[in-house]
Amino acid sequence: MQFCSLGSGSAGNALLVRTASTCVMVDCGFGRRELERRMARRGMHPHDLAGILVTHEHSDHAGGVAALARHYGIAVFASAGTAKAARLEAAKPVVLVPEHSRRIGDIEVLPVTVPHDAREPCQFVLAHARRSLGVLTDLGSVSKLVRDQYARCDALVLECNHDAEMLANGPYPYPLKRRVGGDFGHLSNAQAASLLAGVERGALQHLVAAHLSEQNNSPAKARAALEDVLGQGDERLLVADQESGFGWLAIQ
Repeated sequence: MQFCSLGSGSAGNALLVRTASTCVMVDCGFGRRELERRMARRGMHPHDLAGILVTHEHSDHAGGVAALARHYGIAVFASAGTAKAARLEAAKPVVLVPEHSRRIGDIEVLPVTVPHDAREPCQFVLAHARRSLGVLTDLGSVSKLVRDQYARCDALVLECNHDAEMLANGPYPYPLKRRVGGDFGHLSNAQAASLLAGVERGALQHLVAAHLSEQNNSPAKARAALEDVLGQGDERLLVADQESGFGWLAIQ
């Protein structure tokens, strides 16, 4: 199984996961032509997609889903709440039931309920050939369910949205600071590091810090927080960015 990001951050998100016979996209926060450009950069085309998994309705994750699915006839998978809130009815989405696995081609998809200020948000654990990828962004706190479901992944894409001090002293108005830093907002670097401390790190082949805020975080701060758990200079760690995401990574 391989995975890559087409872009990660508040201006748009999309992640590709593929095996020899199946490719799915997690979220699509880009317009169709921009998405096509970004996929081509990774040697892929929307015709290659067996489905689009949607985590929640916020535009940086779902804004491009309906147009892409309609143009290429791609299946859409989302919770009932997400499908309604994102207005995906015309795409006739396949309804995902949180905490119940669904197979798409040869990829097993487990939707996991997360605390976020959306209608029925889920993140995903994707598995193939006894290897698993955890995708975990857009949540404001780490529940027991999240800790349990992501305890042993072979690769993990983990939200490091903000540095708490930068958020507190930054340019956002106070209500937005409360939202981002609240239990249904986004994970701070420290929260991400705390979750990482509780997983089986020996099994991790790749760890990606994702969904960094351009105003309230920096790659250096996110990396430093996770290296406090992993160890300085751990080669498994990389940081996704808004423009390029990250290139293909293989889970062996």
